[in-house]
Amino acid sequence: MLWGLIAPEQIPLWLKIGYTAFVCLLVPIYWKHYGPGNFLWFSDISLLIALVAIWLESPLLASIVALAILLLDLAWNLDFFATLITNTSITGLSAYMFRRETSLLIRAVSIFHVFFPLLIIWLLYRLGYDGRAFVIQTLLAWILLPLSYFFTRRSENVNWVHGFGNKPYRWLAPTRHVLLLMILFPILIYLPTHFLLKEIFSIS
Repeated sequence: MLWGLIAPEQIPLWLKIGYTAFVCLLVPIYWKHYGPGNFLWFSDISLLIALVAIWLESPLLASIVALAILLLDLAWNLDFFATLITNTSITGLSAYMFRRETSLLIRAVSIFHVFFPLLIIWLLYRLGYDGRAFVIQTLLAWILLPLSYFFTRRSENVNWVHGFGNKPYRWLAPTRHVLLLMILFPILIYLPTHFLLKEIFSIS
């Protein structure tokens, strides 16, 4: 095993090929519609990291993805199904899925949010959870959040760096808001997920 990156083959080839085909479909569609800055979203960059995790069968990379997206995609799914069933949005995270101006193609590929958390949980079941992921994902967030602020449009509000919600709102100065996110993501999202996954799937 190479520093926890490579594990024995535990993921079927059909899944590796199928997931690769989906990513190869999604990336050019998102790139054309949203531009490259869209791949600074935690969920979208996690798709790419998961691709490497699946081929290398890497507990570490799968664990990084789990910390990054499990709670956020849970919130996305709660909003999506609440809106679907009751026509009432809870968080607004999936609001674009119900806008008429959003193309059917974008909606179709974006449905990955429903299945992606299940895939990551299955990967952890197969590969185990690597506790080093907490530090690495925290460092990754500390890189992505400033990049999201400086290199994406305010209207896109990637990773909420311009404020909370679909209509960005913040009560701090811009730099302080980004610094606040750099504190909140590790404490409120990554750390609770880390302890839960370590308890359930730990390989150490």
